Amino acid sequence: RTHRTQVLCICTDTYTETQSSDHSSRSLRCYTSVHCPTRSNATPSSKTSADMSDSDSASDDFSGLGGFFFYVFIVHPITAWILRPGRFPRQRSIMYAIGFLALLAAVKTGLEMQQRGENYYVMLGVTRESNPLEIKRAYKKLSLQLHPDKNPSPDASDQFDRVKQAYDVLMDLELRDVYNKFGKEGVQNNKRFSETQFLMEVAVYYVSYGIMAFMLTLGKKSGEARNWTFTGLIAMLIIEIVVMTSQSNPIPTWLFPQMTEHDAIWLLHSLFPAFMNGCRSMGAYLYVDLD
Repeated sequence: RTHRTQVLCICTDTYTETQSSDHSSRSLRCYTSVHCPTRSNATPSSKTSADMSDSDSASDDFSGLGGFFFYVFIVHPITAWILRPGRFPRQRSIMYAIGFLALLAAVKTGLEMQQRGENYYVMLGVTRESNPLEIKRAYKKLSLQLHPDKNPSPDASDQFDRVKQAYDVLMDLELRDVYNKFGKEGVQNNKRFSETQFLMEVAVYYVSYGIMAFMLTLGKKSGEARNWTFTGLIAMLIIEIVVMTSQSNPIPTWLFPQMTEHDAIWLLHSLFPAFMNGCRSMGAYLYVDLD
């Protein structure tokens, strides 16, 4: 007993214990994925943050201009082919076109959401209204399941890292608010809400899409399509301003308990190209020249 030594590493609530065969020593070991004062984990965390940032940027690029050109040069010609007079009965043509656009938008948005990954609330299985105690309980349960000692997955350590990162952010009230407004990149860049910066970003986005929508709806046949598109653009602008400038998330918890403000705005931006393309196609198809 007098020769027994103990090495203690305080990392988190989850640890593993091993004992040597001669019972002369005991040690507690922890993984570098956990925040341990005796082991440095700066490199894995930095790498994980960089990977997340790259993934978010790629997803945003595809849902932005990439998605816009995808709808303009690929989806619109297919929709025009479906709506060509004489190809199908009038009502059936409209139903086919709407169904095609809705299905395509759902698949495209679903793929983008899969690429973005789960948000922190979904990852921990909590809601926006969960208190710190509920978040801690959810984290403890997940950390026991995903700990590399019990998780046979090859990327067990990465899974554990992601859960720990989600826990750290949601337990910090200031970081939690930043995450709700600006997502993972906002937390990584230590972003804070600035009215001037917000108005500039909004102006650039909506002016750009307004110009593109106007150019794509030039001509007599596209008059109604232009009205519908700009009505949708203005409605989306109002929603974004209300959501981003509110002190608390105005999205009802009973409807979307885990959706953040950042997720809601991203979803609107992702679906708008599909809406604009649908207005453009349907407006030209329903146009009647009275002259």
